[in-house]
Amino acid sequence: MFRRKEKAQTEEHSDAASAKGNGYNFIIVFFVALGSFTYGYNSAIIGSVFGLPSFFEYFNIVLTGPHGKEGNQVIGATNGLFAGGGVIGALLVPSFLNRLGRKTTIQMICVLCIVSAAIQGGAVHVAMFLVGRFLNGIGVGMIQVSVPIYQSELSPAKQRGRMVGAHGILVVSGYGLASWTGLGCYFVSDPNIQWRLCMSLQVTAPLLLIIGSPFLPESPRWLLAHRKDQQALSILQRLHTRPNDPTGIAAKEEYYQIRKQIELENAKGITNLWHMIKTPSYRKRILAGLLVQCAAQSTGVLVVNNYQVLLYNNLGLSGWLPLLLYSFYNSWAAFMNWVNSMFLDRVGRVRILTFGLSGCIVMMIFETAMVAEFAGSPNRGGNAAGVLFLFLFVTFYAGCLDASSYVYCAEIFPTGVRAQGLGTSIAGLFASTLLYTEAAPVAFANVGWKYYLVFIIVPAVGVIFFPKYLPETRQLSLEEIAAKFGDEVAVDLSHLSEEQRRALDESLLVAGVDQAATPPSEVEGKEMITTQEKV
Repeated sequence: MFRRKEKAQTEEHSDAASAKGNGYNFIIVFFVALGSFTYGYNSAIIGSVFGLPSFFEYFNIVLTGPHGKEGNQVIGATNGLFAGGGVIGALLVPSFLNRLGRKTTIQMICVLCIVSAAIQGGAVHVAMFLVGRFLNGIGVGMIQVSVPIYQSELSPAKQRGRMVGAHGILVVSGYGLASWTGLGCYFVSDPNIQWRLCMSLQVTAPLLLIIGSPFLPESPRWLLAHRKDQQALSILQRLHTRPNDPTGIAAKEEYYQIRKQIELENAKGITNLWHMIKTPSYRKRILAGLLVQCAAQSTGVLVVNNYQVLLYNNLGLSGWLPLLLYSFYNSWAAFMNWVNSMFLDRVGRVRILTFGLSGCIVMMIFETAMVAEFAGSPNRGGNAAGVLFLFLFVTFYAGCLDASSYVYCAEIFPTGVRAQGLGTSIAGLFASTLLYTEAAPVAFANVGWKYYLVFIIVPAVGVIFFPKYLPETRQLSLEEIAAKFGDEVAVDLSHLSEEQRRALDESLLVAGVDQAATPPSEVEGKEMITTQEKV
């Protein structure tokens, strides 16, 4: 009985001392995900617009006959310029994030997204529309990096998968609203309003975000990196103090750990992408991030999404029915992203990623067979099976890969170069998207269903490398993940004994977070853990 009581007290202390988010923390993380929604809606709305005849009529785009080649090139350019802009945005934004801060950068991006959306909605010729699409790509490329970084730096270790998973949920919720918007606009009698309303609604989410952005706190990790210590501690206390932790020891521990780790990392002098490439442990992080993002896009998910209406047409479906199926498809994907985020902190990132990639490959095999056999035929059974395998495909992708890929890539890089690292990973995402979507119209026109073979063969490489190359990061703070890549951890809270932790807490409470001393025995444990991870 005494042992049970002692164990309960130990668990209670450990729970109070480990940082957990509160209601305010969740509100902030989900509100900033309006930026995620911006990417999702803006990326997917073009797929809905492709289902509206008025768009093709207004710009005189023809996909068949003697002018079909030019029409397919325009369609490819709308997606290609968007993805190309995304690459540029992802590579540009790290400098803004590091110099201006996470919050100010997000505000700046919102302005760009609003302006570019207005250009698209008011376009009077194809060139104007394509310029707006390109600028919008830059904006969403920047926000694809900024939002997960901001979320990860505000989220506690035990709930980071769930919180950063909000990015994936809101991205696909944007997909869903875009598809339902396209379906609703299909029945609008005015042909100009049909597609212009779809494109103009891109301003909504970034406008709401910029209005509410003054109430967002700055990232405490960015503040500590810029020596704004007291402001950082104040924000951490507001984010992570709970009723069972009246002294705010969790926030103080976290503050102390972050500050010590930043000091340790700053001493290495690694400040840019070139430095990262030259350093083995940092280079491994870059390769891991690129592997995850490129493998996820190599499933063909955005080709399926952006050309889904045209794919349904190939399966013999026409009119408003493809838009309805597209809407249900994206709504189901949003729900599965929520499921994904709920399991990340329990099951682990790498296991879920590997399972999801394997499932996508299997479903794409069946989908390819259905398209090869029944595309353009009146066989209802074959067409229904084709639709079924599309939904099973997105079940695996959204349920395992979507949110997981953003969470993993946002958490594996050190604070000082997190923006550069995630920016490179997201650039890989957009580069893969550019490659696959730009080639899609011409590939479908020339080789048809055989193009889907690419989305079976390439991801198979990821299935081999994921479990062998990617270290698991579940339940670890952003600072402690360094050990997984062979780097030193200044204060490894997760592996402290109860006695060591109590000594540290007493030091933090009595001497204060600036004068607190690291428990002597902690260093030995830290070195042992680092060596084990290297092996």
